[in-house]
Amino acid sequence: MSRTAATGEDLELSYRGPQVCSIVGITYRQLDYWARTDLLRPSISEARGSGSQRRYSYEDLLALKVIKRLLDAGISLQSTRRAVECLRAGGDDLASADLVIDEGRTVLAHSGEEIVDLLRGGQGVLNIVSMRPLVSEVAAAITSLRGAQEVTGPAHQDAVRKAAGS
Repeated sequence: MSRTAATGEDLELSYRGPQVCSIVGITYRQLDYWARTDLLRPSISEARGSGSQRRYSYEDLLALKVIKRLLDAGISLQSTRRAVECLRAGGDDLASADLVIDEGRTVLAHSGEEIVDLLRGGQGVLNIVSMRPLVSEVAAAITSLRGAQEVTGPAHQDAVRKAAGS
């Protein structure tokens, strides 16, 4: 999913490693390890030699927040990898979805009825991650970061508004 060349707008909407760590609540060592082991590579740009930096998108931030939440809850790395793949394929409407993880698969459910259908179908659910609070947490962290640092540009402000659901 990584792009080799980022456009100016992509860079305006991207986040560097230290910013990502602050927003998501992880250490730089975790972020680096997850990128090197392909758990989640930055979708805007990867570090290419000395002096270059990884650039993460808003969607990457959400996926990283989910990874942190799942690993903190003791979910296996294999299930966490499936969750990341599911999020990547999930589209734009993540805020209203729940990530449902069982031993064999991971799905995004967009209603309570879908979750009930999964349970009725004999699925043994390991974990349900509601995306709405994660989206709100990421939006609040971005807003806080924006207040702490001089971040300008209408594209970034649009991303913050999108994250906040405005």
